[in-house]
Amino acid sequence: MTKPVRHILGLSGGKDSTALAVLMRQKHPELQIEYFFCDTHKELPETEEYLDRIEARLGITIARLEAERGFDHWLDVYGGTLPSPKMRWCTKQMKILPLEKFIGNDEAISYIGIRADENRDGYISTKPNIKPVFPFKEHGLVKADIIRLLEESGIGMPDYYRWRSRSGCFFCFFQRKYEWVMLAQEHPDLFAEAIRYEQEHSDGRSYSWTEGETLLELIARKEEIILQHEKAMSRAQSITPLQSLSETLSMVLDDEDEVMPCLTCHL
Repeated sequence: MTKPVRHILGLSGGKDSTALAVLMRQKHPELQIEYFFCDTHKELPETEEYLDRIEARLGITIARLEAERGFDHWLDVYGGTLPSPKMRWCTKQMKILPLEKFIGNDEAISYIGIRADENRDGYISTKPNIKPVFPFKEHGLVKADIIRLLEESGIGMPDYYRWRSRSGCFFCFFQRKYEWVMLAQEHPDLFAEAIRYEQEHSDGRSYSWTEGETLLELIARKEEIILQHEKAMSRAQSITPLQSLSETLSMVLDDEDEVMPCLTCHL
């Protein structure tokens, strides 16, 4: 007997994947969609709260997928080398492999929340049994539509959007310098843990989450970083005064990026 095709939708704790879940519930209530979240156990508390809100508002259950071994184990396997834009082992070991294990060899359609105004791809499995589908692109939906879907659903935006523009682990190496400063302010315990990961190498090697400086060096010049950020926000608000603060923050921080993040984590 042939197994039915599975319909899967990954939630990252970010706005785009959440809005996609809202859209699919509206457009395709007949589909038995399996919602999942790849849990690294290094998430922000705001992410966990947001996932609970999504489940309550949409009446769904989000499967929490996780690697058989945690981040510290894989850090050991990779010789203490912190993940970086050039070596994204955390994405492979803690996101992609648990997802592929979850699907197995079943035929599956994976719904991916990339907007029509984005020129990039999400995680597309090389496994032939997983077919990617991009509903936002099919319907021509852009960022304004995503915000509208979230507001109308009652879910709204994640709380961390006050100071951070993406989901992901609290020590994600794609964070901009201002976001590191705000992590220290919002979650000093997590910032201290990120510092510990930089410092604790028995053979004396040196690694840092941000290229060119350690977190201690970064936080020592936090006033400079905040001042630069405030100037950039003022410029952006003068150009687009009708934008919300979260949209302006996202625009300013995106302008700082040199490398785009992996959308397996950041949708």
